Amino acid sequence: MPTAPAYENLPEPTGDSLPVRRALISVADKNAATEFAAGLAKLGVEIVSTGGTATVLEEAGIEVRPVEDLTGFPEILGGRVKTLHPNLHAALLAVRDDPEHMAVLAERGIEPIDLVCVNLYPFERTISRYDVPEADAIEQIDIGGPTMIRAAAKNHRYIAVTVKPESYDAVLGELAETGELSAPTRHWLANEAFAYTARYDAAISRWFGRRYEQLPQHWVTSWEKELDLSYGENQHQRAALYVESGARSHVLSRVAKLHGKPLSFNNVLDLDSARRLCNDLQGPGCVIVKHNNPCGVGEAETIERAYEGAFACDPTSAFGGVIALNREVSVALAERLNEQFVEVLFAPGYEDGALPVLQQKEGIRILEDTERRAHQVEPDVKRVRGGILVQDPDGSPEPRELMEVMTEAQPSEEQWADLLFAWRVVRHVRSNAIVLARGGATLGIGAGQMSRVDSVSIAIEKARNDRGPDVEQLLAGSAMASDAFFPFPDGVQAGIDAGVAAVIQPGGSKNDADVIATCDAAGVPMVFTKRRHFRH
Repeated sequence: MPTAPAYENLPEPTGDSLPVRRALISVADKNAATEFAAGLAKLGVEIVSTGGTATVLEEAGIEVRPVEDLTGFPEILGGRVKTLHPNLHAALLAVRDDPEHMAVLAERGIEPIDLVCVNLYPFERTISRYDVPEADAIEQIDIGGPTMIRAAAKNHRYIAVTVKPESYDAVLGELAETGELSAPTRHWLANEAFAYTARYDAAISRWFGRRYEQLPQHWVTSWEKELDLSYGENQHQRAALYVESGARSHVLSRVAKLHGKPLSFNNVLDLDSARRLCNDLQGPGCVIVKHNNPCGVGEAETIERAYEGAFACDPTSAFGGVIALNREVSVALAERLNEQFVEVLFAPGYEDGALPVLQQKEGIRILEDTERRAHQVEPDVKRVRGGILVQDPDGSPEPRELMEVMTEAQPSEEQWADLLFAWRVVRHVRSNAIVLARGGATLGIGAGQMSRVDSVSIAIEKARNDRGPDVEQLLAGSAMASDAFFPFPDGVQAGIDAGVAAVIQPGGSKNDADVIATCDAAGVPMVFTKRRHFRH
C-alpha cells in the first residue's frame, strides 16, 4: 500500500499503530469476506456482523456476534434499517483520545469498533441488466453501508476500514506480523473507502439523471485505473489509463497482449483512433495511424489486399505506426507485416503460424481483440484548464440517401463507392482534413492544417510520394473528401488539377456557388453531405 504522497509535499499520516480487537463485517460480496473473517478470528478479533453476512459466516464455522447486541435494536423494514443507530455510529466516530467522547461511550455501554469491513449492494451490476425494473434498481441503493464506510474513513486515526477484497490479505498480513495496523495503512484504506463511495454515488447520480438531459447541470462520474502505462506523450511524463466506472466496454476491454513491451500513452491514444475508424469500415479493413491521424486506410475483398492498400498510401509515415485490422491475421499477412516496423498491431485473431512470424521482432506490441459487446455511445469529453468540454458524439457517417449531388455531372456507381469510402475516413482525420481515395484505399491524406487548400496540397503530395510513374494515372479518377466546406474554389481546383474526378463535402459556404461552378466547368460531380465533421 502506498504511503508517500504522489504530487504534493504533504506530511506522513500521523498516529500510532493500533491493535484490532473488534471488527464489524457487513458485505454484499460474502465469499472473500468469509476467508477474511476467518483470518481475523484466528488472530483473536471479535467478529460483529449483520443479517445475511452473519448467517454465511456462522455456516462457515466462524463465531459471530449479531449487530443487535451493540445497537440494542433489531433489524427492521426487511433489512432496510439495521446499522443506522446512534450506538453503532458512536462506536465508529468517537475520538479515542478525547476524554469526553470516551466518557460518553462508557456511560452508555458502547463498545468501540476497530475495523469495519463493508462493501455495498451491487447497484452498478443491477442497472447493467437490460430493462431492469426501476424498483429493483432502487432496492440496490445502499444507505447504511456508505454511512458506515464514511464514518470509519473519517475516523481513520483510530479505525481501519476495508472496502475491497484486494485489501484483505494485506490487512491480515500486517496484523499477523505486528499485531497492529499502522497509521499510513489506515490512511490509505480511508483513501480507498472515500473513492469507493464516490464511485457508488456517481453511478446512482448518472442513473437518475439519464432520463432528464444529455448535458446535466452536474457532471458526476468516476474513473478507475485500468493500466499503468510505460510513459506519457514524452518519456519524462508518467501516465495511466483510467476507465469510466460502469462503462460497458473500453479501448482495452477484452484485449489480450500477446507480445511486446508495455503500452505507452501514445500507443493507447492512437489505438483508440484506429479502432474508431476501423469500426466504420464495412468489409475487410486496415487502418494505420501515426500521431493520432490515419496515414493509410484500406478496404478490400481480403485483409491482405486491405493492408496493401493502406500501406501504399504513405509508407514513410506508416513506419512505427499503430495498425488495426478487422479480420484475422493470416501467415501471409504476418510475413508482410514483419517487413515493417510496427509499434502496435491490433486484430481479432491470428491464424496458426502467424504469431511466431510476428514475434520475431521484440518491439512490436501484438494485441488480440475478443470484445464482442456493442460499444455504448457516450458523450465526447475533452479536458480544458479547470474544466471539461462535453458534446454529443459525432455519430455515424451520413447515408447516401441524405446526400445531394450539386453539380450537373452525376457520380457513377464506382465514384459513389470511392466518395463514401473517403467520407468515412475523413471524419477521423484532424481538421482541416482532406482525403484522396480510389478503389477502397486512401491515396493521400492532408491533416491538421490551418488552411484547407494546404491540406489539399499535402494530400496530393502524399499521394505522389513513393508511387512511381503510375501515380498520375491513379490520381486521375480519384475521389476527394473534405471534412468541412471549401471556403473558396482554390482547394477544389487544386484537386481537379491533380486529377480528382469526384468531390464530397458538407457544403455551407457563402461561396458554394463558385465552388460548384468550378466543378461544373471541369465536368466533376460534387456531393454535399450537409453535415461537417471537424475533429480537433
